[in-house]
Amino acid sequence: MHDQPDGIEASESPGIDRQRRRLMAAGMLWGGGALGLAAHAAHATDTGAPTSGGNSNTMTSQAQHRPSDIVALDALALSAAIRQRQVSCREVMAAYLGHIERINPRVNAIVALQDGDALLAQADEKDRQLAAGQYQGWMHGMPHAVKDLALTRGIRTTFGSPLFKDNVPQADDIFVERIRKQGAILIGKTNTPEFGLGSNSYNPVYGMTLNAWDQSRIAGGSSGGAAVALALQMVPVADGSDMMGSLRNPAAYNNVYGFRPSAGAVPSGPGPELYLGGLSTNGPMGRNVSDLAMLMSTQAGYDGRAPMSVGQDAARYAQPLQRDFKGVRIGWLGDLYGYLAMEPGVMDVCRSSFAAFDSIGCHVGEVSKEEFGFAPERMWQSWLVHRQSLLAGAWGDVYADPAKRALMKPEFQWEVENGLKRSARDFYRASAERSAWYKALDKLFERYDYLLLPTAQVFPFSAQEHWPKSIAGRDMDTYHRWMEAVIPASLAGTPAISVPAGFGPQGLPMGVQIIGRRFADLEVLQLAYAYEQATHWERKRRPALLQA
Repeated sequence: MHDQPDGIEASESPGIDRQRRRLMAAGMLWGGGALGLAAHAAHATDTGAPTSGGNSNTMTSQAQHRPSDIVALDALALSAAIRQRQVSCREVMAAYLGHIERINPRVNAIVALQDGDALLAQADEKDRQLAAGQYQGWMHGMPHAVKDLALTRGIRTTFGSPLFKDNVPQADDIFVERIRKQGAILIGKTNTPEFGLGSNSYNPVYGMTLNAWDQSRIAGGSSGGAAVALALQMVPVADGSDMMGSLRNPAAYNNVYGFRPSAGAVPSGPGPELYLGGLSTNGPMGRNVSDLAMLMSTQAGYDGRAPMSVGQDAARYAQPLQRDFKGVRIGWLGDLYGYLAMEPGVMDVCRSSFAAFDSIGCHVGEVSKEEFGFAPERMWQSWLVHRQSLLAGAWGDVYADPAKRALMKPEFQWEVENGLKRSARDFYRASAERSAWYKALDKLFERYDYLLLPTAQVFPFSAQEHWPKSIAGRDMDTYHRWMEAVIPASLAGTPAISVPAGFGPQGLPMGVQIIGRRFADLEVLQLAYAYEQATHWERKRRPALLQA
């Protein structure tokens, strides 16, 4: 399969055009100016207006569009407006740069921001290409910031570590290549914890990213910068990666959608090790499911440089997501029978989502302990061995250098130290336990079509705290024990999306995970889409920074 799946650029297909028109209509809810721009783009699509030709300056000969309206558009609505030349790529870039200048200093989500004049020059080139009929793809001329764990050619990639503070890669990661080929302009990076460890996006290179809803709280992580930039309209869509909830936790904490695909659905690397990295995967984030799915269509698909990637048709994610869910069975896992410590209010918010699932025809039932049939502590012990062993293998040589070790945060040192103590036999046994969990989960999917689990065990906590030492009176014995709710999907390699579930007593967002069978990625996105249409949490409230 080609890097760019056939069909992504087939925007003339009736199915995709209908999807775009629906999204443009949704974009109208953001305000009068956005309504006019989106409606004009939708009308151009309906009437078959030309997508190229003429002088690029004529596309803005009508009333100038307000920057606030441009950044408020959903990604697919913005894509259609650019394609139909209702707004220029320069206008889009200028609007986003101005918005970032106003908002980003309050939250520190986007880092390594590139020179504004150079970005505007790239936008001008995108406009010239459109005028010449050279449309690259659905992200043509759209600003995009890549998570700072992914390699970006010519743009500093630090992994949040002083060890790499001056690192400028000569090549892109595979999914970054694909985003560029779809026409995106890379404006910079999004912030992350050091090497992505921990769900609190701070590091000694760029500092801390703050929550989109409450700037005294954490953003989550490790895709914290991506989620905050997305929630505050500094990017149309966002990419991230997920080993231990890094696409899901920050999505929940910022009231957006974060999707961990099945292991292998999105290729990783290229890198020095090609076979053992299946605990982590790249994936998409969006303010709505359709935008997220469109980015998934760009990221997904086999690449020969990633032998564990799979060859499923990525273009299917670009198709309409509507589906009938009447009679679908959903199993609620809750706190795993008291095993997971939960902050008061989290379970109530997550349970409140059941009504929306019921409204679209699903039946939500609690999975009994007997049905579940697997001791959660077994998952955790397997997880520790896998994570520590993999980190020790990758970074053991760095740790062995005292000068470099001093630049590694304590939690990173702890992971490597413990990994170095593990034997090959330990790793094999942990893999056998992981396999046993997969078999138990597969059996559970014979009874239920999907599973639900809280995305997080605590609401976003104080930015002054590195990680919660206790939850509801129960001590957390590691820096990441409080994130244990994300382990079941990660360990099994199954798809899981965090969808907004509502807000807790202090007005802080929370999410619930929809988990599906392995490689049921499209089906999980379809259910998330139906849930979104029944709730629209992302539109019921807006962060205060967007209302100022």
